[in-house]
Amino acid sequence: MRLFRRGESASTLDLLVAGLGNPGREYADTRHNVGFMVADELARRYGGSWRAKFSGDLAELRLDGLRLAVLKPQTYMNESGRSVGAAVRFFKVEPEALLVVHDEVDLEPGRLQARLGGGLAGHNGLRSVAQRVGTPEFARLRIGVGRPERGDPRPVADFVLSPFPPDVDVEGLVSRAADAVESVARAGVEETQNRFNERG
Repeated sequence: MRLFRRGESASTLDLLVAGLGNPGREYADTRHNVGFMVADELARRYGGSWRAKFSGDLAELRLDGLRLAVLKPQTYMNESGRSVGAAVRFFKVEPEALLVVHDEVDLEPGRLQARLGGGLAGHNGLRSVAQRVGTPEFARLRIGVGRPERGDPRPVADFVLSPFPPDVDVEGLVSRAADAVESVARAGVEETQNRFNERG
């Protein structure tokens, strides 16, 4: 992450990773909670333990000498920014050193896309984060969950609150997304785009 630095940063963190989702068992396996799933996978890989902080669950990890904090807001998706904004202020994180991991209906299931900034695409979690952080120019890892297929009467809001279908390898998708987060931490967004954005 040194390549993000313009001079010395006041932050003690190299990357703040916010995995978006909804708290509660009824949401645990839904498409909308894929950000939580990736956060859990990162904590599992690096032996992170969760503690309550910033209206969320926080785990601090070491990755090749880099300091990462992984946050799961417990505010419900539409208020994600309340938790993320508090963590950003506490750690004094620059927007480009904030990586928000979230579900994306405009990508087919299994696709990953890393990007810096961009639109909010009607995603209420992203909109809340942008409002509370004061800019949309933070890094994102978009995880494709697709849209309802033709003939599926569910609105998108209900679709994302349902589980992935059996033909989607959720474990593999979450593992690749966690790999992409590691890549952002080590090499930055641009290198991660080259490695992950075209993979299905």
